[in-house]
Amino acid sequence: MIITPLQNWIAQRTQLASKSQDALRAYQFEKLMQTLAYAKTKSRFYRERLKEVDLNAITSLKDFERIAFTTPEEIKKHGSDFVCVSHSDIERIVTLNTSGTTGDEKRIFFTQEDLEATIDFFQHGMKCLVDASDTVMVLLPGPAYGSIGDLLQKALAKSGIQCIVHGVLSDVEKMAQCIEENHITCIVGIPMQVLYLSRVKPELFYRHITKVLLSTDYVPDALVEALSRNGTCKVFNHYGMTEMGYGGGVECACLNGYHLRENDLYFEIIDPISGAPVKDGAYGEVVFTTLNRQAMPLIRYKTGDRARFLTKPCACGTFLRTMEKVQGRIENRVFIHGHEIHLKALDEILLHFDSILDYTLSVEENNTLHVKLILANKERSVALKEEVIRRIREHFTFEFTLHIDVHEDDRSPKITQSMIKRTLHDNRQGAKV
Repeated sequence: MIITPLQNWIAQRTQLASKSQDALRAYQFEKLMQTLAYAKTKSRFYRERLKEVDLNAITSLKDFERIAFTTPEEIKKHGSDFVCVSHSDIERIVTLNTSGTTGDEKRIFFTQEDLEATIDFFQHGMKCLVDASDTVMVLLPGPAYGSIGDLLQKALAKSGIQCIVHGVLSDVEKMAQCIEENHITCIVGIPMQVLYLSRVKPELFYRHITKVLLSTDYVPDALVEALSRNGTCKVFNHYGMTEMGYGGGVECACLNGYHLRENDLYFEIIDPISGAPVKDGAYGEVVFTTLNRQAMPLIRYKTGDRARFLTKPCACGTFLRTMEKVQGRIENRVFIHGHEIHLKALDEILLHFDSILDYTLSVEENNTLHVKLILANKERSVALKEEVIRRIREHFTFEFTLHIDVHEDDRSPKITQSMIKRTLHDNRQGAKV
């Protein structure tokens, strides 16, 4: 097994004395102290947040763990106060409203150097799955300057790999023609949209697509299994968010969790309630700190994602840590009569069925779980509906009302252009219990 290309890249960028966790931790601690000093000096938000913190008293990573967390809500309220550079140095501003709700939006700021760092990560991260023999299609926003598609295309060009930025999947027929004409071998895209494509146009995966990189949302195991087509298509997972500078980590050929961008980001897993760090192997909330960000450094930023560090070294042989594939967002759950229903569990049930192209999930008044299924056709919808009910009831053994609607897909050849993450919506009034 080939060691992840990220290992040599990180070792070179950090100039580690040795390829070891101890050496990497020493580098990260030095960078954390530089970030704290930079943010305290340059950022109005962190100047106030850190005004009572004596940086000279922080002598270990354990001391660093006493620094207060940064939350998404604080970015929404005080976004411009995070910025550490002059307005003329800002090259790109990304406005986020990923929840799909009204209210304040998050604005993330980047300098040209910040964008170049992301291109650098993308270039070496993509080497985990593609080489010069591949042609890549990016089904993510582009080609606007500084967009994911733009940065990926520039990164792949540095490795001599052809890349077509198609944009978020909208016109299936047009995109299928592009795949055929350009002999695309690898797709980078949003999990549910790539799955939709594979179920509407399965012949593309039999004839052309041998690799997929999924990004922007968490990836259910059942979705990976469906796309892998009994091993004929390798499915890689990328972990990142705009706040990270888009890129956070990517799976190596072992396909057993992400190796992280540890030269630019310091990751922690914490107990989401107490805020205390958890031991490797235990699940918790992912928290990260930027190490080299110019425009908008973030310190102990709470992502809301659930994951864990694996305790066994990766089979590829790297000294880098491995984070298990993110299990979804902690908040993507509801409680009915005191019992938890999590989006992840419903995903694993529903994605088992090849005829389901998409679905929406919500809890309505009277504690009713409402499932709307989008099917390729409704010929066997009665039998499918009965089997879906059986599996949901089998998994969730407590009493609750379940309502399932079945609809035939009316979006083909177009589907909604959306970067909003999938959510289990709770539409009940009052307390969610």
